[in-house]
Amino acid sequence: MAGIKKIIHVDMDAFFAAIEQRDFPEYRDKPLIVGGNPYSRGVVATCNYEARQYGIHSAMSCAKALQLCPRALFVKPRFEVYRSVSNTIRTIFAEFTGLFEPLSLDEAYLDVTDSADYQGSATRIALAIKARIKEETGLTASAGISYNKFLAKIASDINKPDGMFVIRPEQGPAFVEQLPIGKFHGIGKATEKKMHQLGVYTGKDLRKLSLTTLQQHFGKTGAYYYDIARAIDHRSVRCDRITKSIGVEITLSEDIDDGDEILTRLTVLLEKAQTKVTDKNLQACTLTIKVKYFDFKQITRSRTFQEAISKKMDSTALIKNLLKSTDAGTKKVRLLGVTLSSLKDLESESLAEQIDLFNSDN
Repeated sequence: MAGIKKIIHVDMDAFFAAIEQRDFPEYRDKPLIVGGNPYSRGVVATCNYEARQYGIHSAMSCAKALQLCPRALFVKPRFEVYRSVSNTIRTIFAEFTGLFEPLSLDEAYLDVTDSADYQGSATRIALAIKARIKEETGLTASAGISYNKFLAKIASDINKPDGMFVIRPEQGPAFVEQLPIGKFHGIGKATEKKMHQLGVYTGKDLRKLSLTTLQQHFGKTGAYYYDIARAIDHRSVRCDRITKSIGVEITLSEDIDDGDEILTRLTVLLEKAQTKVTDKNLQACTLTIKVKYFDFKQITRSRTFQEAISKKMDSTALIKNLLKSTDAGTKKVRLLGVTLSSLKDLESESLAEQIDLFNSDN
């Protein structure tokens, strides 16, 4: 059918943990957590599927993870290795299409609409990509195939690990109708709760809301929700997209008002954001923190520096300075975030400088 896109979303399975299990056979078939020290304020970066059976997930405190699974193994992340493997995977993508959009080290969108490989079959191309990744890296990937990015992203989660799922154009609207609203990519816990307050629990419920109603409640994002409720997503795969800002955030499992814990969590988020900036060969001059209180009131605090923000700076001091003008530590907090902006290309002489998510204290 003319005009129909063929989009593949490739998502590596428990990427960091899978690399550790590949490189260290003694970790295999055991609950493995990549993150910080469980006896300090470490945070789970990722975990394998054995650990997930205990309810462990990324961004959880390592202390909580240890409570859930006392026999879990904890290892520090090796980002240099993860980046190297990620580059290998991106080289594989380039063998099949020049139109691929990396989202992070372990996932990407690929547009194979005009590919002549495998008689133009996106399903067969996805199978070939999975096989090449397995051959080159020893790791498994899951793939979602559909006619837009929204559906391809959701499809890649359905048969994990080492899975594949296809949502065809004639299946899209019906598939979205039965999808729980919490499974929609781009709808987090807070938005899911707000949707529930509006009586929206599935895609079918979402479709009943008018564009005006959605925009009243969700602002500019309302138009996006209106479209995806109808399985419509016009976003293209952009291999040359310009990054304006890079941010990370965490919704806490329990509201906290401990000033030291808030400071520690924001510092970890800053280091993670710095890693993302470096991965894209960029440097940032503006630091913004976001604090959402228990009552959903949200504030941001920013500072722009003359020099690029780097690992040479005291991350804790930077965050502490911005926190001074907030109520964090006296008022309970439910979400924390860090954004780096004012991005510029990283100078070639600083490309070798790598930023680790966890410092030596973890």
